[in-house]
Amino acid sequence: MKTATLGPAQRAKALTQMAERELDLLVVGGGVVGAGTALDAATRGLDTGLVEARDWASGTSSRSSKLIHGGLRYLEMLDFALVREALKERGLLLQRLAPHLVKPVPFLYPLQHKGWERWYAGSGVALYDGMSVSSGHGRGLPVHRHLSHRRALRVAPCLRRDALVGALQYYDAQMDDARFVTTLVRTAAAYGAHVANRARVVGFLREGERVVGARVQDVEGGVEHEIRARQIVNATGVWTDDTQALIGERGQFHVRASKGIHLVVPKDRIHSTTGLILRTEKSVLFVIPWGRHWIIGTTDTDWDLDKAHPAASSADIDYLLEHVNSVLATPLTRDDVEGVYAGLRPLLAGESDATSKLSREHTVAHPVPGLVVVAGGKYTTYRVMAKDAVDEAVHGLDARVAECVTEDVPLAGAEGYRALWNARARVAARTGLHVARVEHLLNRYGSLSEELLEMVVADPSLGRPLAAADDYLRAEVVYACTHEGARHLDDVLTRRTRISIETFDRGTRSAREAAELMAPALGWDSAQIEKEIAHYEKRVEAERESQRQPDDLTADAARLGAPDIVPLT
Repeated sequence: MKTATLGPAQRAKALTQMAERELDLLVVGGGVVGAGTALDAATRGLDTGLVEARDWASGTSSRSSKLIHGGLRYLEMLDFALVREALKERGLLLQRLAPHLVKPVPFLYPLQHKGWERWYAGSGVALYDGMSVSSGHGRGLPVHRHLSHRRALRVAPCLRRDALVGALQYYDAQMDDARFVTTLVRTAAAYGAHVANRARVVGFLREGERVVGARVQDVEGGVEHEIRARQIVNATGVWTDDTQALIGERGQFHVRASKGIHLVVPKDRIHSTTGLILRTEKSVLFVIPWGRHWIIGTTDTDWDLDKAHPAASSADIDYLLEHVNSVLATPLTRDDVEGVYAGLRPLLAGESDATSKLSREHTVAHPVPGLVVVAGGKYTTYRVMAKDAVDEAVHGLDARVAECVTEDVPLAGAEGYRALWNARARVAARTGLHVARVEHLLNRYGSLSEELLEMVVADPSLGRPLAAADDYLRAEVVYACTHEGARHLDDVLTRRTRISIETFDRGTRSAREAAELMAPALGWDSAQIEKEIAHYEKRVEAERESQRQPDDLTADAARLGAPDIVPLT
């Protein structure tokens, strides 16, 4: 398979090609489900297009807990089918589809009651491990273990001695959610899908009752394209109802948004060799290892304000700090928080459903001829959602179409990853990079790392780290523009890298260096560089201001003080 690149020229070509002929399938929405749907359709041999109004994964799919997991808490709800499905997908991703992106991560569950709780929780975790193995894709992760009070404190010295009587430790998996989506899109493009971000659907084309295409506006250039397709899939997540409204049809279900926020703190603030999972009065709280940081989350509250930029309020931050501090020997303060991000979960609700009954299941519907809607679900089960959406769309194609094959299609960078990992010391010697830098690239790009290493060989200055964010090489900024579809500074600092949440300055000190690296690849002049930097700084200040507000309403108003995008000059 030839690797696809998502540079400016490829984006322009994709928009032109989509407008030139009728597609078999047009996917609307460039999150994990939309990208997965495009890959599924392309690998069945369908002529496929994918458009996204903003950046790849700019909505929910870049603001999750960054976990690939079976949903241990759903066992308690007796939702065995959902857990079994998710555990199978977790195993596929770890072993076959994306071993370079999805990694095992340990979690410690502190026990607070002697006797019955160890039996109760232990039975649940044992069932979790058993279901994983029985799925046929669960081998490779360590099984759970029971820990005494003393052993638990040795594994997680950060815990207060009186916060537990013992513990259980089990394994799940994690990934960088935005990077995962970008890789999905590149993989779909490699199999022939036409993909374009910053391309917004502003209306649908109809012939009688049937939907036959979409009017798509190039947000960067302002040009509007008519893209015709035999079937369209609406995979817009929390925007599902808004997209449905463009055809003036009442949906068969509604999607409600639930806000979850996360805090990022430096690794040295929590002394532990394992992640933590804690019960709260409403749900569970995770403390997740994240490179040289920890991610703490999440909340679960209704949200009916701006969907593009859900805001974290001061009350949200206090809630997470209060709950995590209830078990930490050395409490965290606001000063320990490097980054904050908020995302929206798309939860399904029928017209009469109560909020408490909102589902994490997904559904697929065909509300009008030519239009399929897929919504709900979990990040982990994106591939199943994509398969179901394409299966439904195929019914309207009146042609024989191959079955889904994505269970056997590794994502770009997976092939050869383990061999390169084994040879990482030789790769480091060949390129002059420290072996830790090579490991960093391999765990973000897999075998595609070779493309970045070629850039470093051609221009050794790209092998240096960014001055104010030394986890990332300068080459990664350029590569984001030439190969991964980044169009603006925010795309690079927030999604291609995680500088916006991994530094106390939220990326403002890296903004100029990154913008100057991006400029040649994107054809920016000095005026555009200054616009990009000013826009990013305003965005960061608006987010900081929102996080000082007491509630959702005032936080949302503060966040909307920064514009969404910088038009190109």
